[in-house]
This record gives sequence, structure tokens and C-alpha cells, in this order.
Amino acid sequence: MMASNEDHPHGDETVGGAEREIKRGITVMKKVIRDRDRGVLIKVHWNEGGQLIEPNGSTLTSFIGALVRNEVPITCDNWRNKQLNEAKDKIWSEIKRCFDIEENRRDHCLKLAGKLLRGFRTFLSTTFLRDTEGTFVDAELPSKYASLISPKEWETFKSKRKTQEFKSVSETNRQRASSPAYPYRKGRVGYGRLEQSILTKENSSETSLPAHVLWKEARVGKDGKIKEDVQQIFEKCETLSQSIVPYEDTDCRSILSRALDVPEYSGRVRGKGFGITQKSLNIKKQKTPSNKELQQTLEALKAEVLELRKERERDRAAGFKDTSDKDSINCNFQPTIPEGISPCHLYLARPTYRMVGKGKVHNNLGELLHTKPLPTGSLKVSVDIALEKDALLPHPDDVSDATLLGDAIGSFVAWPTDLIIVGYETPTKSKAKDKGIAREIESVASQKEIPVAKKTEISKRTGAKKKNPSKYRACLHTYLETTDISDGCVRLIPMDGAIFGFEYAEPLGKEDFDQILYHTQLSVGVINTYMRYLYDKLMGPRGLEQRFSFLNPMKTNLTEMIRKPDEVRTYVVERFMADTDREKLFFLPFNTGDGGHWLLVAINPFKEIVYYLDSLHNDWTTYPAMKTIVDTIIQTVRAQRKIQVPKRKANNITWNRVECPRQRNNIDCGYYTLRFMKETLLMDRTDIPSDYFDEYRCAYYSKDQLDEIKEELCQFIIELQVL
Repeated sequence: MMASNEDHPHGDETVGGAEREIKRGITVMKKVIRDRDRGVLIKVHWNEGGQLIEPNGSTLTSFIGALVRNEVPITCDNWRNKQLNEAKDKIWSEIKRCFDIEENRRDHCLKLAGKLLRGFRTFLSTTFLRDTEGTFVDAELPSKYASLISPKEWETFKSKRKTQEFKSVSETNRQRASSPAYPYRKGRVGYGRLEQSILTKENSSETSLPAHVLWKEARVGKDGKIKEDVQQIFEKCETLSQSIVPYEDTDCRSILSRALDVPEYSGRVRGKGFGITQKSLNIKKQKTPSNKELQQTLEALKAEVLELRKERERDRAAGFKDTSDKDSINCNFQPTIPEGISPCHLYLARPTYRMVGKGKVHNNLGELLHTKPLPTGSLKVSVDIALEKDALLPHPDDVSDATLLGDAIGSFVAWPTDLIIVGYETPTKSKAKDKGIAREIESVASQKEIPVAKKTEISKRTGAKKKNPSKYRACLHTYLETTDISDGCVRLIPMDGAIFGFEYAEPLGKEDFDQILYHTQLSVGVINTYMRYLYDKLMGPRGLEQRFSFLNPMKTNLTEMIRKPDEVRTYVVERFMADTDREKLFFLPFNTGDGGHWLLVAINPFKEIVYYLDSLHNDWTTYPAMKTIVDTIIQTVRAQRKIQVPKRKANNITWNRVECPRQRNNIDCGYYTLRFMKETLLMDRTDIPSDYFDEYRCAYYSKDQLDEIKEELCQFIIELQVL
């Protein structure tokens, strides 16, 4: 029996041993005891990772410290010693008597007790048994702790610290603790409460912070300054978090451990603090695949892509024809659809993939439509229900002059085979072999079925995680492996004249695709391609082209403004003057001209307001040439519209600096600029609040939000079939 248990005889117990009251030292926490005596249980709170937070997190921690100092002798060196089980039961029993706490928190509280006991022993050794040079001092039992420590325990405690083995270990630990490379600078505030205070201060809806963000904040001193070496590690983490390609990554270490170049330990999560383990965060280490396995996976993907291409080519060709009369009948019998008449869903792929109606498909050899052969690749369907009556028929009916789906109800029309889904169960995936777009993971921006009213439900936290957040990047990566792009060839993205005011083809080469796949700084080609995506997937389907428009950054960057100001003015003025009868917001993704920083300038020439969104939080004075050109353009438009203003107000053009999300590295400016445009379109507002939109306001964009841009780009490029 341990000495500390001798004060608790078993003879006069009225309840079980684990339930008896701990008397010695409890009065240290007077408020807790008063509440307990009144029958009031103190409610404690936990964060998402299972760490104690406020309110009452520090109170419980102090209470556990008082309990363990009273119940466990300082001579105990092994917290796992089974002789401590009775003391642990008593500690947990007293915690439950005073605090409203779940049974599953027992392990955390007892581990915390062991940690606090080790800290108390270290405090005694450092304070009373060492001098300033670290030499052992044979001190007497401090009177302050005479009620907690017996003379016998103190002598045993001292004798262990005189041994050479203890001195060697102690010296090693002391040197390591005295000069840490990146010292923790938040005192007794643990990572859990630090994280809570940061999120509360930022009024964030997030429930946790990335480990490297929390690690950096824990090393900010009272003066608010960050040491250069800490900032460098943080920036390295930011770069790694965006550049790691999930399907190529073989390193099981966390982002922070990689940046620090240190090993990962299974019992902790670096940068998260006490109480967080890889198990609690559901971080599962994966077996690192061998080079042979990676090569086999790549070969399998290549073969799958080649097979899909062959199937697509076969589907584009005419169906099986009746050789006895092939000159007079176009027979589109499709073996992939049941023979005869079957109920079906009818889909369209442009401008977004969606179901527009229901009917019956007639798949019979030699089937005709109004005595005429069916168009190649199509089948005869009867339309029963029109979910989107204004949808254009893929093949207008020459006999009935029907051009809209609503006009074809009760009649027969031709419908592309790859847009027919047999059965009345709503499919989650398109059967179109040249699309393969899973509806459950399709971009929010590309689903027309989502009502505009629901855009306010989009979380500032980036939304729910997708099942496979890198699906289309992986697919695009595999496609590129089978092309000649790596040999220096390019692909052309057609740009309709309505997008930028002139028609052309945007070239994309290997460097452009690598920027999307490996998260590097974006080129003007990628920026322009995403603007076409916004035009096709958001502006067109929602009729937003009447309220928003784009300016081509290739023609309006800083270099062009300095070298060819007249050409820039002419181009922009023509774009503005093309829509003088309505209020319109023009997006100008502005680049410094040397392949550097991207920011968004949104111009409302009708109201003469310029919105300035810079993810570095600079203002327009950083680029005076740009401001001068924009002001001159607005004044020119004003003159051409013959709007008279007093001379003293001629320069009264409003520039609003928007407090938009802020980038945390030197790479993300392009992605931020693209999100600014997308979110403004989703809000359908030509005015941008000075503190940004409530629905999207946040300190910075998360990795998931930036990955969403890359996924949308990859999906769109695949859909264009330009590879």
C-alpha cells in the first residue's frame, strides 16, 4: 500500500472505495468545493479534437493538478504502475462529483493528471534541488509543501536525483529545453485554448485551425512580431499544402513535420498540443506504394483512358445498320439500351448537364421518325413530362415545328443516345461516355438545378468535403500522360467574342496545366480559361451576361498600360460603350505585368465606382499607372455618354478597397482573384460591400476552397474535349 493511501482507511466507508471523498488538499479549489456542496456540477467544454477549452477548462486542469499532488506521491516515476489504479479511480471519482463530464473523458483527464504530476516533480527539482548552474543541492523539505510530501518521500525523491543515470538524462533534457529552435511563446495557454481565442477573435465559423497555422501563432510574442525563421517554416507549409498532389504523395508525415524536416510520432499531432492524437483526428497512415505499384496504377489508368476514347469514337459513328437496305434507312439500334420500349430520363449537356424531362425510348432496328431516318447517334423518344419546358430540343422537330421541350409533350422526337438514361431512378452519374461527370461531386457553380436562393447557404468554412476532392485533377493528369503536350505542343481553348469582346483561341501548354495540377502561380492563359468557365457555367445559364462582363487581362496588365496606354484605353472604352443602356460590372483581373501578383479590379462605369480586391491587402496607390488609366477611361466614357458634371467634380470617381480574404503565401493570388469573381457572380450583385459578402467573409481561403477552383478548371477542360 502506498504512503499516500494510508490516510484513507477502509473501515468506516459508507460508499465504495472509488467513491469516497478525497479530503486532503481539496480545499485548494474553494469555488469548486462550494459548488459541489450545493449540488452544482461545473460544465466543462471541449474542442473538436477533444482538448479542454473555456469556459472552465483551466478550472478543471487546476483541480486535477491539486488532486494528483494530494493522491500520488512524488516518488512515483511510472504513471502506468498498476499500484496507482486505486488512486486514479479516486481522482476520477472526485472529478465526476464536481464537474459535469462524460465517462469517455476519463482517459484524457488521467493522462492530464500524469502530465501535471511530472510537471510538479520537475518544478520541485528545478526550484529546490538545483542551483543556478544546474548543480545538485541537498535541500530540506520545503515547508510550503509539508502537507503534501512526507519527509520519507522527500528523502527518496532526493536520492533518485543523486544517481548518475538521472543526472545524465536530466542534463540532456535540460539542454534540449533550454535552446529550442522554435520556442513556444504563449506561457501556460495551451494549444487548445490558443486556438479557441484565435477563432473567437476572428469571429470565425471554423471549428479548428490547420496545425501549421496554430504552430505559427503559438510562436508570436507579446509584441506581435514573428521571427523570420518561424515565418519561413509557415510559408513552406503553405506552399506544401497547396502543391502536394494526393494521388502522387507517398510521404505519410504531416505538412508541418515535412516543413520542419522531422519524423512523425504516432502518439501526437505536431502543432496541435496535448490531448490530440492521430487517432482522435482520424489520421490514418497509408502504406507507401512501391515504384512498381505506382507504375502499374499509371499503366492501368492509361489503358482505361485509351479504352474510353475508343468507345467515344465508336459512339460518335453511326449505329448498327441494316445491310439489306442501308442506303435508305439510318438504323440507330443501340445494344447498350434495352431493345423495345423502355421508360427513361432525358438529359441535356449544355450549358450544364441536367435532367430536363421523362419519357419512353424506342430502341428498335429500323426505327424511323415521321417516316425519316433518325439523326446519327440518336434514338426515337416520346416525351411524357417536361421538367424544363423552355429547354431547346437537341433536334428540332421539322414536322411539328417544335423547338422547345414543352412543345413536344405527347409527341416523338430524336434524342442523343448518350443523354438517355433508362429507368425512372434518378441517376447520380451521367451515362454520357464523353462526360463521365458525377452529379454528386459536380461543382456547385455548374449545377443549374441549385436555386439561386440557396447561394446564401454556402458556408464560409468552404462547405462539406467531397468524397474525392482531386477526381478531375487525377483524370486530367492521366489524360496529359497520353498526349504530346509534354513534348512542347499546346491545346487551344476557343474564346467566344462575347467573353472579352473579340474572338480568339487561348493556348495552353505544359506549364499552364502544371500550374493547375501542382498549385503554382497562375498564368494569364489559366485565368482566361477560368473566365470562360464562369461565362459558360454561371453567366449563361443564369442570364448574368446582362449584368456582368469581363476584360481580357492580356490586354490590360500593367506592362500594357505603361507601354501602350492608348490601346488599353481604346479596348476598355469600347467594351464599356457597348453596354451604356444598363448598369454593368466589369471584371478586370489585373496583373503587375511581369508574371507577378494578381488582383481584381471590378468597375461599374455607369455609377463610376471601382472596387479594388487585393489578397495582399494593399491599396490602389501601389499601382498609380493603373489607377490613372482606369480614371481616364471612366472620364472618356462619361464624355462619350455626354454626361455633364461640374469641373470640380470631374475627378470624383469612387474607389472602394474591399476587405477581402487574405492570401498566406506568395502563390495563391491568382486563385483568390478567381474566387472573388466567382463569388460575386454567385451573389448576383453589382455592388461589393467594403467588408466583402457575408456569405463568403473569412480571414483566408482554405485548401478545399482553392482546390475547388482547380477541380472546376480540370473538369471544364476535360468537357471541352480539346486534349
